[in-house]
Parts: sequence; structure tokens; C-alpha cells
Amino acid sequence: MTLTVRVITPDKVVWDDVVQEVILPSTTGQMGILSNHAALLTALEIGVMRVRPGKDWKNIAVMGGFAEVENNEVKVLVNSAEIGDNIDKEVAKTEYSQAQAKLEEASRSGDAPKQLQATQAVKKARARFQAAGGVAN
Repeated sequence: MTLTVRVITPDKVVWDDVVQEVILPSTTGQMGILSNHAALLTALEIGVMRVRPGKDWKNIAVMGGFAEVENNEVKVLVNSAEIGDNIDKEVAKTEYSQAQAKLEEASRSGDAPKQLQATQAVKKARARFQAAGGVAN
């Protein structure tokens, strides 16, 4: 059995294919989806969504949104998304390091809005780095 997965952003369809399994970065933790999963609507965190179209897994960086599972279809509606294979790992690593430095600076300043903005930037940079195959804690 398979699942049809569509990852849709406001301006394009990032992924539209049949897969064996999906792992979503839900706001309550990682969520695995297999064929014949119960109907579900869940909020997604900024993170890495993983799909398995065959034997190998593919990573997709998603920047928050929602996923709907129904009748072996998974519709993922996100603010933006990027397939890991299309992300330059070294560039993503540099962006992640820069985002962490900005967060440290914002934390030292005590400016709450800057801290929130920097935290979001770190989450996005980490997701891109992880999706590209990097390891970020």
C-alpha cells in the first residue's frame, strides 16, 4: 500500500508523489504516517519532513503549516518548503551558524522581540541544514 503526498506552498507544489511512509514534524513531536492511517489534521512545526518513495528516504525542510491525512492522501500546506537534495549543505551550515550567533547576541541584549525573531531564524536554518544532510542539535 502507498500514500499520495503533496507538499504545497503558497506559490508552488514542492512534492507530489507516491510514497511508502511519511514522518511529519508535528507540533507535538515526530509523527509517522503509513497506509490506511486514520483521518487526521495536525499543525506542523518548522522542521524536517521525511518521505520514503522507495528504499531511500528524502528530506524536505518545511517552515510550519498543517498536514491533513485522509484516504491514503497526505496534504501538507506550509509557508515554504525545500527538498533537501536541492539545498547546498555548506551554505546551510554557514547560515545555521550565523543564525545561532544572532540568537546569542539577541539573548544578551534582553530584547524579547529580537530574541523571538532570532529563535525562528535558528529553527529555519537548522531545518534547512538537517534536510541537506547536516547534523544540527
